[in-house]
Amino acid sequence: MPQLSAEIKLHIVRALACYETPSQVSRSIKELFGVDVPRQHVGRYDPTASGSDVSAKWRAVFDAARAAHHSDLHEIPISHRAYRLRALQRELIKAEERGNTQMVMKVLEIAAKEVGGVYTGRREVTGPGGTPLSHQMLGVSSVELAAAVRAARNAG
Repeated sequence: MPQLSAEIKLHIVRALACYETPSQVSRSIKELFGVDVPRQHVGRYDPTASGSDVSAKWRAVFDAARAAHHSDLHEIPISHRAYRLRALQRELIKAEERGNTQMVMKVLEIAAKEVGGVYTGRREVTGPGGTPLSHQMLGVSSVELAAAVRAARNAG
C-alpha cells in the first residue's frame, strides 16, 4: 500500500462524510489521483465505523464535512418539490407518447402523493374550511371540557 498524500486522505474523509461508500471512494481516488486504494483501507478513515481509530484531525474534518453536507440540502435540486414534479411531468409525457398506460397511472399516483404531502411526513389536522379544531366539534360544552380537564389534573 503506497503512502497516501494529505490530499488523498482529505478526499477520502470528505467523501465518506457525504455518505459515499468505501467502494465509491476507492474508484474516485483511482480516477482522480491514479492511485489504487482498497476499499478496506478507505474504510479506516470513517470515524463512524466500529473499531475506528481515526486521528482527531481527520475526525474534525469528517464532522465539518458531514455538517456542511447536511446544511447544503437546499442546494440539491431533487430536494425541492417543484424539481421533482417537473421530472415527473417529463416522465408522464414520455409515457403518454409511448402509450404506456401503466406508467402514466404510476406517475400520476406519485405526483398526487407528492402534491398531497405523503412524502413529507407532515400532517395538518384542521376543522371545516381550514379553521382550527375546536372542542365544540366533539359535542362538549366549554364547562364540561373545563371540568374534565380539572378532573384529569387532579387524578394524575
